[in-house]
Amino acid sequence: MSLSKNIKVKEVIVSSGADRFLPFAVTLGLFVILFGTSSSGGGFQGGVIVASGCLLVYLGHGYKAAVGAINMEVIRINEAIGATLYILLGVCGLVFGARFCQNVFYKLGDVGDLISGGTITFMSYAVGYKVLTGVGFLLLLLLGLLAPEREEDEKKEDEAL
Repeated sequence: MSLSKNIKVKEVIVSSGADRFLPFAVTLGLFVILFGTSSSGGGFQGGVIVASGCLLVYLGHGYKAAVGAINMEVIRINEAIGATLYILLGVCGLVFGARFCQNVFYKLGDVGDLISGGTITFMSYAVGYKVLTGVGFLLLLLLGLLAPEREEDEKKEDEAL
């Protein structure tokens, strides 16, 4: 078996593995964001798990496919929306005569319900949204710095064969 066949087989294994794990990573991340106030986890942890989907797409299909599937300008704008939502929820405390980021909607839901944490629940959602877009954007930026070197290395390997 030649070296180029080994590389192609490894690429197929990695891309199919990334395709298999991507839905699980996104689902687990969204679960951690949604139920973070009533179980372990929260917005930050769930956001990082969802953002790992960008890394899975890159590992499985390369930088061009990752940038083609994930629009960086849309992610950048949505990161600002997540930060704005968090600030607006924090200002709700001031509007209702309390401190910034104070839990003013604490009477929502019963104990154990999805929104039983009041303002904290919605702030956790905003943090999750901000982190998943911010970390996803940073991952794509960092991978973009690595992508040209990887393409040059592949060309050199092809020329060596």
